[in-house]
Order: sequence, then structure tokens, then C-alpha cells
Amino acid sequence: MGQAKKIAMYLLVIFVLYTIITSPVRAADLVQVGFTGISSAAKSVGTFMSSLVK
Repeated sequence: MGQAKKIAMYLLVIFVLYTIITSPVRAADLVQVGFTGISSAAKSVGTFMSSLVK
């Protein structure tokens, strides 16, 4: 089971590197969308926690 997980991780890393090399603009767009989503989620959690304190 551990060997399969390691192989899957290597394949994922190879795929990500291939995507970045062949289409850097698209990869940058995807990273930006991901960080925007994380930022929005963090702001929402902050707003929720602030409302609990009040």
C-alpha cells in the first residue's frame, strides 16, 4: 500500500511539472484561482470567528 502511494505521488509531481512546462500561463492562472479560493475561505473563517466573539 505504501509503495502505491509513493508511485502515485511521483506521478502527480511529474504531471504537475509537465503542465507547468507545457502551459505556464494556464498553470499560473490555476495557482491564482487556488490562492484566491484559500484567501476567501480564510476571510470567511475570520468573519465567522469574529461574529462568535461579539
